[in-house]
Amino acid sequence: MGKQEKRDRNNLLIALTGAAALLAVAVNFVINKKHRNKTDVPGSKVRVNLSASEILKLAESIINESKKVHDAVASVPLDKVGYVNVILPLAELEAQQFPLIQSCVFPKWLAVSEDVRKASAEAERKIDTHISMCRKREDVYRVVKPLTVTGDGLSTDAKSFTRFLVREFERNGVNLTLSKKEELQHLTANIDELSMQYISNLDDDCGFLLFTDMELEGLPPEFLKSLEKSEDGKRKIILRSHQISPVLELCKVGSTRRAVALSYGRRCEANVTILEQLIQLRHKLARLLGFANYADYATDVRMAKSSSKVFEFLESLSASLNDLAYRELSMLKELKKKEEGESPFGMEDLSYYVKRIKDQQFHMNFGVIRQYFPINLVLSGIFKICQDLFGLSFKEVEGAAVWHAEVQLFSVSDLSSKELIGYFYLDLYSRVGKYAHTCVIALQNGSLNNGSRQIPVALLVSQFEKEVDGHPGLLQFSEVVNLFHEFGHVPDHPRADLHTRRNYPVWSMGFLSDPPGTAINHMSYSSSLLRCLSDLPSAVYQLHVLPAKLISQRNIINYWNCVRDVHANQLSSITMFQGNLLEASTNVHHICNCASFSKFSGLHLDPDFVEIPALLMENWCYESLSLRLISGFHQDITKPIKDELCKSLKKWRCSFSALKLKQEIFYCLFDQIIHSTENVDISGLFKYLYPKVMVGLPLLGGINPASCFPRTAIGYEATCYSHIWSEVFAADIFALKFHDDIFNLQAGLQFRNKVLAPGGGNDPLEMLSDYLGVEPSIQAFLDSRADIN
Repeated sequence: MGKQEKRDRNNLLIALTGAAALLAVAVNFVINKKHRNKTDVPGSKVRVNLSASEILKLAESIINESKKVHDAVASVPLDKVGYVNVILPLAELEAQQFPLIQSCVFPKWLAVSEDVRKASAEAERKIDTHISMCRKREDVYRVVKPLTVTGDGLSTDAKSFTRFLVREFERNGVNLTLSKKEELQHLTANIDELSMQYISNLDDDCGFLLFTDMELEGLPPEFLKSLEKSEDGKRKIILRSHQISPVLELCKVGSTRRAVALSYGRRCEANVTILEQLIQLRHKLARLLGFANYADYATDVRMAKSSSKVFEFLESLSASLNDLAYRELSMLKELKKKEEGESPFGMEDLSYYVKRIKDQQFHMNFGVIRQYFPINLVLSGIFKICQDLFGLSFKEVEGAAVWHAEVQLFSVSDLSSKELIGYFYLDLYSRVGKYAHTCVIALQNGSLNNGSRQIPVALLVSQFEKEVDGHPGLLQFSEVVNLFHEFGHVPDHPRADLHTRRNYPVWSMGFLSDPPGTAINHMSYSSSLLRCLSDLPSAVYQLHVLPAKLISQRNIINYWNCVRDVHANQLSSITMFQGNLLEASTNVHHICNCASFSKFSGLHLDPDFVEIPALLMENWCYESLSLRLISGFHQDITKPIKDELCKSLKKWRCSFSALKLKQEIFYCLFDQIIHSTENVDISGLFKYLYPKVMVGLPLLGGINPASCFPRTAIGYEATCYSHIWSEVFAADIFALKFHDDIFNLQAGLQFRNKVLAPGGGNDPLEMLSDYLGVEPSIQAFLDSRADIN
């Protein structure tokens, strides 16, 4: 493309900002229009508005049909086993039942009626118990296993599906002797119990500190007024992140920051012993299943493939960041010396001085920035960007049955052929009883049945305010990023299921330098796991995975509370990774998936891979052309955000990124070491590893982060690295394919066809290498940080 052609095209895109504004008006009209007649949704088996009794009845029907199919498969004589009578019935069962299972399960998060929510939770427990039993059926395993040897006539996808089934059976211990099965069951029960005890200890901790107003200098008056007072008039700081984080980031008094960080890092010392027991049990479980250690067991089903590969990745990335991290730390030390004299710089000072320097460099007012992001305008801009990038067309399905008047259903078609490729529901606005975070849920997976394609259906949930004081709802910038992120998982639906963290992924730990935003969450019922992703007030914890049998409202609340609190400590440094853009990406990922088997569709992707499309989409939140397309001043939406502010946002995004990443790498290395080596001195490892990774910065004396590090207790054990892994690959894709032209349709269509469409049955590294033309590397990720800094 010539320079003049590029200039003409860029001018056209800027001119389209006005068109996006007009589209936003149309979207607003549609959103406020009342649905009258309930129209059919061709191709969707998802059932909405089920009553409590209908949900329970459907759950029983699902279980009965599943048992019938599994019994039939198990009865096939070994000399008669084949694709048609063994694999095909199981594949068709999953494709047919997944949308019905989701119809039973998703109301517990979104239904208006409390009775419906309770029935949904009960149905989930029953279905989960049944699925867990099916995965342990030795009689079914016995007829599936031979096809991994004799299945030469199977297609590539069918072979992958068969191998997946066998692997799933064997990871559940089906191939073990009776005594070893009993040992595995005992180990699993003990691990579950200890994991929840670790979480409960954090949740039950009620510690606090008392300070005078002078000791809390720098904190906003509104925050101080919200604090309880003791009898002597001092302010009570509870050791929870919603109070710890502001102190570590805003308090001018170094001794107060240190006292808060020290007390927060000393919580729940009994958890160190629990973690040591957990690690021993996990290693036993891994050896029982044929692995050298738990880290190898956890990574075997992931893109990384082995613990050694993870170590290589983390150590290489950490070493490459040393020079930049050292320069950043030197700047922080210099500023503290200027403001506080010769007092040594500690990890408790990170958040405060990072914020001080960023405020001086960028003068960002996120309250003002928020006024440029009306919800409807952002949505119309996202539609336009996905249309231009991936060749997709979006249209509201008017009159479709929904569970609340504000819920919308959109069809997604190929822009060129007009072929229908999927649907997604939007449930964006807050209401009583609704799940409180932003997430994508796969309701129906794409698959190929008897020559006809079952299309994917996704659901994007959030808790935005529709109107405030009579004015359209406005999004925080972090919410915009989160919305993009999740919407990016929707196109993925055609080949993946809910971004289950998530899975998929890991929550990120860094600095409290980002503006507060709403939570990011992914929920999906699949493979008897509930995967949740949550962005909490000062950190984004992505894709936690909890065993469904441990799920209860209280346990979820306890888990997220302690996860949130843990990272206010980690320490005085927690990064909120922009997640709203990620939500957009999840939606696209789900819808564009064209897998033959439901098992490889939706968000059923490799946990190390599933976040890559969503993280890739975040880049469009920091480019001037795309920012102008999704923004407009709320009182005059024809006036987009200014280019200068766009450039500042891009620089702000990567400012002090080396130290943030080094801190996260530190926790990832700790997680990998304890799960790949036995009899590790956990406390000693923290003291040794932290200064080694953090370019000489010592661990705060007297704390033991292992006591308040829930990622290692449940959800991310041996897989904390996954989020950074995905970030690196996403950066490589953007640099090689979109850096010079963010609306490169050819690159977007290739990404859709070569990366999103194939789904979870293909090797993700091979797919990425084929798309990029070279093997992925960390260099683009490093360059993007170094260039900005």
